[in-house]
Amino acid sequence: MSDHYHIIVLPGDGIGPEVIGSAQAVLQAVAGRFGFEVTVEERNIGGVAIDREGAPLADETLSACSSNRVDAVLLGAIGGPKWDALSGANRPEAGLLRLRAGLGVFSNLRPVRISEPLAHLSVLPRAKVVGTDLLVVRELTGGIYFGRPREKAVEYAFDTMSYSVEEIDRIAKVAFEWARQRKRKVTSVDKANVLAVSELWRERVQAIGSSEYPDVELNHLYVDNAAMQLVLNPAQFDVILTGNLFGDILSDLSSTLAGSLGLLPSASVGGSTPLFEPVHGSAPDIARKNVANPIAAVLSCAMMLDSWQENEAASAIRKAVSQTLADGYLTADLIRGADLPVSTNQFTEHLVASLSRLASPSPIS
Repeated sequence: MSDHYHIIVLPGDGIGPEVIGSAQAVLQAVAGRFGFEVTVEERNIGGVAIDREGAPLADETLSACSSNRVDAVLLGAIGGPKWDALSGANRPEAGLLRLRAGLGVFSNLRPVRISEPLAHLSVLPRAKVVGTDLLVVRELTGGIYFGRPREKAVEYAFDTMSYSVEEIDRIAKVAFEWARQRKRKVTSVDKANVLAVSELWRERVQAIGSSEYPDVELNHLYVDNAAMQLVLNPAQFDVILTGNLFGDILSDLSSTLAGSLGLLPSASVGGSTPLFEPVHGSAPDIARKNVANPIAAVLSCAMMLDSWQENEAASAIRKAVSQTLADGYLTADLIRGADLPVSTNQFTEHLVASLSRLASPSPIS
């Protein structure tokens, strides 16, 4: 713990600036209450960086983010139809991939927890999702997204999926360590019946589990079955471990269990500087309309505070979010029926007010 933290904020595109603005308001409010200081340095990424700096992630921005004086990076969202015609390293998404690789954040953590009051929002029946509390641990800097060679020609294209033993072992250990803090169950997802990479993945995960984590239950699922099981019985999962491509798909699938991408935070850790961001995208159709749900960005700040061991402050944020929802402050994505939604600003104002009224922070039950 420290009394002063320095973060770089990358609001990005679409609704990114709006939700990050809310997150910053909450972060400063909780910092004032718990007696620490957070200074913010804002920079560009994604489409806005292309427009202003000629690249989706400037060298100077990456260098600043990886500096040892920075305690965390907080990212909003990237991309939009304005830049859809761009390709390869010129696309907004290339900035995010470069940021992850440059920071060395090889482990992406995406928690999905379905609370009773919001279970009705799920695309699945309430009885199926209540009690769901899972964590997707996705390998983030290897696999097919970073594999070489890759090529796109006029009549064909190819990408390369590759993983080393070192890459598999380190992400497996992250998953097992988290499982020890939770329900001691890891489900490793691969496609070992088809892919040589997945054969190695399964062998290494099994070896790590047997030799170093015998107290953690380990199961293996093919990715297609894992997707089906997430829909049929999501509450069966504790920690889901998987590679970059499958993790991208499964974490997005699991996020729909909550009923809105606007509810779910994420953290990317393991490198020089941790990266925190909401799971959702830039949602250009609602950008600058003051209707975006800031909860995922706010809860990403709570994960950031946990990484600094500011656990009371993190718990206070989560409790304030729960209280704001219980008080009936719901953004448009959370509305079912005739209720009227509140704006992004209204939700944020009530959230900050709820935070200031909390008598003694404690984790959400």
